[in-house]
Amino acid sequence: MRIRIVDAFTERPFAGNPAGVVLLDSDTFPDDAWLQQVATEVNLSETAFAHPLPEGGDADWALRWLTPTAEVNMCGHATLATAHVLHTTKTATGTIRFRTRSGVLTTTAGDDGAISMDFPTAPLTPIEVPPVVAEALGAEIRCAYDTGPNVGDLLVELTDEKSVRALSPDFKALAGRGGRGVIATARAEDPDGGYDFASRGFFPYVGIDEDPVTGSAHTALAPFWAPRIGRDALVGLQGGARTGVVRVELRGDRTLLTGSAVTVIDGELLAGG
Repeated sequence: MRIRIVDAFTERPFAGNPAGVVLLDSDTFPDDAWLQQVATEVNLSETAFAHPLPEGGDADWALRWLTPTAEVNMCGHATLATAHVLHTTKTATGTIRFRTRSGVLTTTAGDDGAISMDFPTAPLTPIEVPPVVAEALGAEIRCAYDTGPNVGDLLVELTDEKSVRALSPDFKALAGRGGRGVIATARAEDPDGGYDFASRGFFPYVGIDEDPVTGSAHTALAPFWAPRIGRDALVGLQGGARTGVVRVELRGDRTLLTGSAVTVIDGELLAGG
């Protein structure tokens, strides 16, 4: 079977967030252990596995996402990567509906090649800053929010964008917190820089010290920043050494995430499940 590496939330190779994509010919998923072995071998933040569903149902493809160590409930960049592969190989056109752990998620390709994804908006619940997180980040935290079961992260606002960019967390300490990870964010320092807010995502608990661009995190970043900036349509820049751009639009209990993707590797997976 074919396996591809796709850089998501970028218009050029070697930027954004790389994801593995495996399109299965079967009508079911292989054994869970095989899926995890492939994801571990690929060793990217997520590898997506998808198989077609019968016509007439509520979805067109079944989709799962695995990190090198665990399966996750929601992943934006690997969904974008999967939709990109389906469109560029002419396997699917127009709107694609994916059946996932987070319900049915839809993607739609625009005329410019960018893909919009319709995801559930994360519920934000203010909480006290956990001392272990403050110590592990080593930065002043203005506020903290729980992002609900689908995302499963702690969202923290820092004082400024420079503080976000300068983070060098204690990953072992963060992993001990549990949950999926921590999203650190701040408003963009330059209002004319082409983005409204910056963020970085750390997920050592699921085997990813830093994820370059986390689509699912933006379902929490959108409702956090929209009332503060005064617009429902925003642009987020995420990453440290490697960055990508996510366009978001808050629509009540749904959030649109839009970005581009580039296939950088197209090969053959010889160890079948």
